[in-house]
Formats: sequence, C-alpha cells, structure tokens
Amino acid sequence: KSEHEALKVPLGALSPKNLGFKLTKLSMKTAGRLSDGIRLGLETGFDSGSTLDYVYRNRPHGITPLGTFSDKVYLESIGWRGIRVRKQNLEATFLDVLSRLRAAGRPFRLLDVAAGHGRYVLEALGPRLAEGDRISLRDFSPLNVEGGGKLIASLGLTGKATFEKGDAFDAASLASADPRPTVGVVSGLYELFPENESVRRSLGGLAKAIEEGGYLVYTNQPWHPQLELIARTLTSHRDGRAWVMRRRTQEEMDDLVAEAGFRKLDERIDEWGIFSVSLAKRA
Repeated sequence: KSEHEALKVPLGALSPKNLGFKLTKLSMKTAGRLSDGIRLGLETGFDSGSTLDYVYRNRPHGITPLGTFSDKVYLESIGWRGIRVRKQNLEATFLDVLSRLRAAGRPFRLLDVAAGHGRYVLEALGPRLAEGDRISLRDFSPLNVEGGGKLIASLGLTGKATFEKGDAFDAASLASADPRPTVGVVSGLYELFPENESVRRSLGGLAKAIEEGGYLVYTNQPWHPQLELIARTLTSHRDGRAWVMRRRTQEEMDDLVAEAGFRKLDERIDEWGIFSVSLAKRA
C-alpha cells in the first residue's frame, strides 16, 4: 500500500530518473507508434482488454520492418511474458475445475466478472462445453463487451456463451446472477484498485452468487520487476491516468478471499513470481 502511494507522487522535474522516464514516454508517443501493440496501448490503455487480447495473440506487427521489430521487443517484455503464462495457468485451472464438477455430477456454469475480451476463458473451455454448460462473461467497458461478443461468434460459441456489461464491484448485481454460477472468475482486476474495501465488496458479491460447494478462480500480482517504469510511462484505460498497480502479497490476497467465505485449494505461478492463479472452494 505504501509502495502504491509512493508511485503516485511525481518525481522531481529535473531528477535524472524523471528525465529518463519522460524520454521513454516521448519515444513511445513518436517512433513507438510504428508498433501495433504500443499504438493500441496508447489508444485504449495498456491495461485494457484490447491490449491484453493483443498480448495473448502474440503476433508482432507494425508499420515498416522497424515497427514490427519494436512490436516484437514490446511483446517480449517480462510483464507480457508473465501475462501469457498466467493465461496458461488459468486454462489449466479451468480444466481442473471442470474435472471436479464433472466428477461430482454438477453443471459447469462460469461467471467471469471482468473478462476483458474473454479469450483466456473461451479458447480453453469452448471446445469442452457439454449440454447445459454455460459461460457468462461481464466487463465494465463497452469496447470489451463488443470485442468479446465478436470473439464468441468467431469461435462458434453463440448460445453457449454470453457477454454483457457489468460492474465487478457491484455486490448486489453479482449476487443476483441467474443462473447461479458454479465457478466464479476474477482475473487481472484487483491490482488496478488500491483499497481493500472495494475488493471485499466484489468478493462478497461473488460469495453470494456462487453455489455452495462451487469454486472461485482468482489471480494476484505479488511482484513485478517493472512496477515503477509502468507507473511513470504507461497509461491506464481508466481515463488515461497513469497505470499505477497495487501489489498485494499472496497472503494478503488469500486472506481477503478467505474472509469472503472461500477455502483455498491450489495455486499456480510463473517462474518469475509475477502472476499467481489460485483456486478456492465456496464453504
């Protein structure tokens, strides 16, 4: 929390660190626009669903060969490599939950409260859905809802998956999900919000929504080697403000989940220790 507050404080105007970050920002806004990924980040936010979908696809492209090379360097940054491993860990966790519910003879009904475009859910589970299974995706951004709807159609999942606008911090809206999910998902969201009260509200709504004995899949970011670089140079989808992430220790995140009424079962994490994916069961 203190780290997050410190990253929001401007650096001295003439400090070498500040001048270096300003030079980085200038290069991204000029030559960086040759890279499709950097240009997309500048337009929609580097933490937007559109950017994450581009990172997941991992196909470097740009204007001129220099732009394509810049895009490749951008996509190979440690953070984006970690994001792609997080996608793999999410997919493995989804298959674990699917197996658990199948073994118990229970339906698979998934609710993702902040899905971006939902690629990490749809590609992993789309081919494995059985009769009666359901995927419900939500996001607060109309751009993500539109992009996710197109992805559902392109994957041939119309009728099996839906996408609608929703607020992941509206506890009443989450609690009233119908039909009640047997799996709740919240990925890549809570590190964008510094106060634990909003996280508690979101987890409380999910706890009321998920059936007893159902599961929660949640992510966390206990560490990031480029935290200050991101905070000083990249913009968020939230009104173009600085993208200042709020790290939580794994213990802090797990305590919030336990407080909401879930019992942790498993955890996966990348080799660098940046992004964790955890599975918990509704008590």
